[in-house]
Amino acid sequence: MNFSPEGLQGKMAPDFYLPDETGSLHHLSDYKGQYLLLYFYPKDMTPGCTTEAQCFRDRKNDLKNYNVQVLGVSADSIESHLKFKEAHHLNFPLLSDTTKEVLQKYGVFVEKEKFGKKYMGIRRDSFLIDPEGVVVKHYIDVKPQEHIDEILRDLSTHIL
Repeated sequence: MNFSPEGLQGKMAPDFYLPDETGSLHHLSDYKGQYLLLYFYPKDMTPGCTTEAQCFRDRKNDLKNYNVQVLGVSADSIESHLKFKEAHHLNFPLLSDTTKEVLQKYGVFVEKEKFGKKYMGIRRDSFLIDPEGVVVKHYIDVKPQEHIDEILRDLSTHIL
């Protein structure tokens, strides 16, 4: 079932079962009892995606203060994720959705346009999911360098 992005906030997060860069499987229920920041990004090793991942890496302790686990998701392979994680010393799992099933469930596999050509791609969105599995915030088409501050501001003023 596909969800419109606007339709997820305040509802149960769509379930997922995806492998990380080591092949270990992650399920939404693995994170019950803590906040989960599920962030979707277009491609490993690209400038914006690298910046965003490094921001999450560098501010992991700030997120940990709010009991938030970060998971990155893209359609890249587990091998690509492993190279990306090792190259940038990332300290959180990167999930591989090569079938794009979860990307579609979260409404982030969308039509995009570049140089007048339309194509399907991953929009840079994040979902903050509460300890019971409810989407409490959907961040749409985020700016990689500013996103972590936006999340931490929301956690400090609205969530807890």
